[in-house]
Amino acid sequence: MAMMMMRQSRSRMVSMGPRLFSSVTGSGSGSGSGSSVVVVGGMNIMDNDWMAVRNYASTTTSTVGQALQGGEMEKEKKKVKENIGAVASYWGVQPGKLAKKDGTDWKWSCFRPWETYQADLSIDLNKHHVPVTFMDKLAYWTVKSLRWPTDLFFQRRYGCRAMMLETVAAVPGMVGGLLLHCKSLRRFEHSGGWIKALLEEAENERMHLMTFMEVAKPQWYERALVFTVQGVFFNAYFLGYMISPKFAHRVVGYLEEEAIHSYTEFLKELDKGNIENVPAPAIAIDYWQMPAGSTLRDVVMVVRADEAHHRDVNHFASDIHYQGRELRELPAPLGYH
Repeated sequence: MAMMMMRQSRSRMVSMGPRLFSSVTGSGSGSGSGSSVVVVGGMNIMDNDWMAVRNYASTTTSTVGQALQGGEMEKEKKKVKENIGAVASYWGVQPGKLAKKDGTDWKWSCFRPWETYQADLSIDLNKHHVPVTFMDKLAYWTVKSLRWPTDLFFQRRYGCRAMMLETVAAVPGMVGGLLLHCKSLRRFEHSGGWIKALLEEAENERMHLMTFMEVAKPQWYERALVFTVQGVFFNAYFLGYMISPKFAHRVVGYLEEEAIHSYTEFLKELDKGNIENVPAPAIAIDYWQMPAGSTLRDVVMVVRADEAHHRDVNHFASDIHYQGRELRELPAPLGYH
């Protein structure tokens, strides 16, 4: 009985093959023009996901390959590729081809040419917010207490230190931008540009990480440490920002002051020759519009300048709250690099 059912199922599959795996051309009612539609088992592939497209490609090619020979098989393969291309471009979201100023192809997908800039190295690196109030002192000593275990763990390995700390440094801007975004929606009001400013900060810190990944390769235990530290810091900062944004921004301001100190020590080690001054990664040269032949020392210089700008922005944001005002009342320092 079982053998008979298996033979019947096999015969049905053979007869239904052309209907299960076929491609037709239909006309979309919304577009007004013909569009290629892939049909798998009677279902429009454009109503499914990209996994369905891949499954369709592999299944159709293998099934038809067993049934067709010679030129017919090549025609069928070409038809499959054309159908997949039509589905991929149906929504019109294919990225355009980008080029640098010199006409060469732009090879980065994580940032675009108009997002690049030249760092302002003239910024004052010695600015410091003297803690006066209780909240300021709490923020200051909180940051100082976090420096001790960091120094103990990384010691003089400044490349790994920079890479690991940037995984945390990109969190505050994202958390602050998220909470301001939700607040703007709840209150039906503008943010004064502060959402974008904080997200710019988070993106800039993430690009620091993408750069230092090319210089220092993390070990497995360092990757594990990222999960722990990032998870704890994200939730702590999220809660802290909800309770007191002025305290949260002050903490970040002091964190950036410590970052400036760390990168200054990094430069001293480079100048002493204790760390090899290797060529700058290609991603850094394009992101900061650095000249060809730039080195790791040049990268540390521009990153330190970025941290100084983040220091200013967050202390400024905290001062706004201390004056009893909201961030949206003052224009955000967009593009402040």
